[in-house]
Amino acid sequence: MGRLEGKVALISGGARGQGRTEAMLFAKEGARVVLGDILDEDGRKVEAEIGETGGDAKYVHLDVTSEEDWEAAVREAEAVYGKLDILVNNAGISLRHEDMDIPTEDWDRIMDVNAKGVFLGTKYAIPAMKRAGGGSIINISSIAGILGRPLASPAYSASKGAVRVFTKSTAGRFAADQIRCNSIHPGPVDTDMIRGAGNTVRPEFRVREIPLGRLGQAADVAYGALYLASDESSFVTGTELVIDGGITGIRP
Repeated sequence: MGRLEGKVALISGGARGQGRTEAMLFAKEGARVVLGDILDEDGRKVEAEIGETGGDAKYVHLDVTSEEDWEAAVREAEAVYGKLDILVNNAGISLRHEDMDIPTEDWDRIMDVNAKGVFLGTKYAIPAMKRAGGGSIINISSIAGILGRPLASPAYSASKGAVRVFTKSTAGRFAADQIRCNSIHPGPVDTDMIRGAGNTVRPEFRVREIPLGRLGQAADVAYGALYLASDESSFVTGTELVIDGGITGIRP
């Protein structure tokens, strides 16, 4: 029996990268998965791939800045699978900025996707989880939301710090409803985001700051999300799971 057998999960940003890995792993572990993204073609490919490997998944168009899209995604999860147990607020963006040379539109875009997107997902998932008798919300933050990171845009850091504290507020407010909420704080992970054109620091140079001597992989983070989604973490809420190769815990 899989670790998520009988559970229904909704994962934002599920068409590529980290979200795709989470969707594939959750389905492998027995969850029925609703994956949302704005990349419709890629999202439908993930849905098909999960089906081909024996899993059960449904793709929905989901712009995480849209209340209507979130409401529709949660409604679809309940309509197709009967409930919602797990929400992974995975979708996020990063733009490269030097110092405080941040266009206001960039600041607003990063905060809209990374912070407001988490708020909206939580807002619409909570009533469904109450109907299900409880649930687990997993918010993907970053070590940039804990530490001052010179390689991270101040706007990105601010958005991920907001996710960190919002997670704790949510955990405290809904613990009595048996709804848990935790955040994951990855360090440098080898995904398209870190290799994007806006990143001026080559990934291999980032390895120098990582005590374990390698970039993280999407699976490293996905397995952390799997633990927090499963009943194995039933006594865990309001906490931060740092998955960074030792940067925050070992290096000052």
